[in-house]
Amino acid sequence: MTRRNGFLAAVSVLTLMAAVPTREAAAQSTTASHWVGSWGAAPAFPNGPEVTNQTIRQIVRLSLGGKALRIRISNEMGTGPLVIGAAHLAKPGQAAGSIDPATDRVLTFGGRPSVTIPPGAPALSDPIPVDAQALDSIAISLFVPRDTGPAATHPLGRATTYLSDGDQTAAATLTQPTTSTARFFLSGVEVDAPNAGAVVTLGDSITDGYGSTLDANRRWPDVLAERLVTAHAATGIVDAGISGNRVLHDLPESQFGPAALARFDRDVLAVPGVTTVILMESINDIGHPGSADLPEQTVSADDITAAMRQMADRAHAHGLRILGATLTPYAGTVFPGYFTPEGEAKRQAVNRWIRESRVFDGVIDFDAVVRDPAQPDHVLPAYDYGDHLHPNDAGYKAMGEAVDLSLLSHP
Repeated sequence: MTRRNGFLAAVSVLTLMAAVPTREAAAQSTTASHWVGSWGAAPAFPNGPEVTNQTIRQIVRLSLGGKALRIRISNEMGTGPLVIGAAHLAKPGQAAGSIDPATDRVLTFGGRPSVTIPPGAPALSDPIPVDAQALDSIAISLFVPRDTGPAATHPLGRATTYLSDGDQTAAATLTQPTTSTARFFLSGVEVDAPNAGAVVTLGDSITDGYGSTLDANRRWPDVLAERLVTAHAATGIVDAGISGNRVLHDLPESQFGPAALARFDRDVLAVPGVTTVILMESINDIGHPGSADLPEQTVSADDITAAMRQMADRAHAHGLRILGATLTPYAGTVFPGYFTPEGEAKRQAVNRWIRESRVFDGVIDFDAVVRDPAQPDHVLPAYDYGDHLHPNDAGYKAMGEAVDLSLLSHP
């Protein structure tokens, strides 16, 4: 049986099974479960559109399969209560934004079909037993009955989100949907996978997949996840990149999210089953002060490496390995004021420290992978998205293929 048919058959059979009272099912002990992150999208600041009386349908691809599944909804960046009136999970249908109704399942929260999440908090759904396979896609539909105010989204989803009026969580096809490429409220999918572990990729737009093909799962963490499946490694990948993100500073009026130092606990340590974190971040610490006219936020290479050491110490204190990834070239970038010779000197200094300090448990030299040998401060043209800062699909593929899988092994 193929992965897709296996998932569909398992969900269909479960739908036809004698119903267990919802509250009773939710109260069953989960002490034997081993929850592991299989997908993620880190929320940024509440600068998105307001949502009210709408169904939001989002398609995600699992990096790791398991015998049960649950979702994480985040109101951690919200300014008011977030009401989820209904939530459903299903296999995607053939048409864009549709589901296969034979696989539709109601998600509950403590046995209830709805949940109110206070600002600053996440909420986990009750587990649903399914035979979910690695690289399966699932559709998650959320009905939001009350006005959210400006939504705290994950702005650069690189996937199409569908929004339609009213509660259409069980509808095979949404009525007159509008679309967005942001992620709304859904911040994680976890699977019950014994003897498995998770890797969190913490970074900025290059980890978030800026410039990769929409709806194609071609970010470098996606490529890495596919390699792990081929290698039969029981390891999930949770992408915690936020476009524009920095290590040391944030900008609340932007969509760049809280600084990596501020979100490390939420986006790394809180991921169930995490064993390793890959850190690739700080190019925006170097470039943003010039491009955004923020001279007061200028940082030195020593400031950046001190922050990286902090994250390494915090990872090690929780028994995690942390891998340092070098910063990729950006000379000639089209963003005015972003590149300067002084900034390039900082990038080189940070990269030397990543390679030589031995603060990290391993090094992934992405700089060496994507740079142009003829102009080492430039991205190789074949890997350049076109803005001379972000890789294209081929560049992300080269990055994902360059990671030594032995660095990701877990006990």
